Amino acid sequence: MVHAASAQKLEYDLNLHTFADNREYAKSGRYPQTIFGLRFSPEIGVLLDSVHRLRAGFNALHEFGSSRFTDKIDPVAYYEFKKSDWNFYMGMFPRHGLVSDYPRAVLKDTFNYYRPNVEGMLLKYENSKWRQVLWIDWTSRQTATDRENFIFGLSGQYKTGVFFISHYAMMLHDAGPAVEIPGDHIEDNGALLVKAGVDLSRKTFLDSLVLNVGGLMSFERVRTIGGWQTPKGLLLEAQAEYKSFGIINSFYTGEGHNIRYGDQFYTAKQYNRTDLIWRPKIYKGIEGMFALSFHFVEGVVDNQQAFGLRYNFSN
Repeated sequence: MVHAASAQKLEYDLNLHTFADNREYAKSGRYPQTIFGLRFSPEIGVLLDSVHRLRAGFNALHEFGSSRFTDKIDPVAYYEFKKSDWNFYMGMFPRHGLVSDYPRAVLKDTFNYYRPNVEGMLLKYENSKWRQVLWIDWTSRQTATDRENFIFGLSGQYKTGVFFISHYAMMLHDAGPAVEIPGDHIEDNGALLVKAGVDLSRKTFLDSLVLNVGGLMSFERVRTIGGWQTPKGLLLEAQAEYKSFGIINSFYTGEGHNIRYGDQFYTAKQYNRTDLIWRPKIYKGIEGMFALSFHFVEGVVDNQQAFGLRYNFSN
């Protein structure tokens, strides 16, 4: 349904994300947990013209088993500029589809469950060969007791034919509260992953086939205490899909990392993850995915089962 007032159009979106993610990580000493719940996120707004858009709404989380009607409500309110190959967002806007493609080594996937919005700004440039995304997410405002935290990042890809090179970078700035804590220091913590590979999707009998090799480096320092710590390593990845089924394998070898917002398995010097994927065809507008994952690390095997459904209805 679209209402026109001169050149303006009323828009709406209704998003539902349900998820079950069971993480059996006890063997490796990582954090085992079960994440089970749903997010409901309606938006309403105005398309002012072909370039400018205003949106407002909320994103509500309910974790199954909770006695509360909702466990957390995040406001959604943002301005979007879209013209030719450029996009600009400012406000509190959905992470999904904009920053949700980061590799787990750099930015852990639990952000998609527990921090669905970016609170800040994002600039994106994208055409048939290039994509670049620059963003800042303010995660904690400084008060007398609360720390000042924000994350900023840059990601992108260049693709020509079957060849591509991509990069993902982020940095966390962690400063103290306004009332100083004795012995506390400002910390910087981030990571950079650069990958090069080939995308042979639909070049074989497979629907998707992607192979790449990358270098992972993390950056960490405690100001006034010491210099930068920069462990490094090699990441090899392969992804293949046929119809609704797929397999993804990631192998890392190198130095262990302490990436505050990265996946905890990359603290190991060698780590292999294998995902068996099923994407069922459910209904138009509904995306489903089931993943059975195996984590080979430090002589043990942890496992994980995750199932998620996303539904989007809009005009």
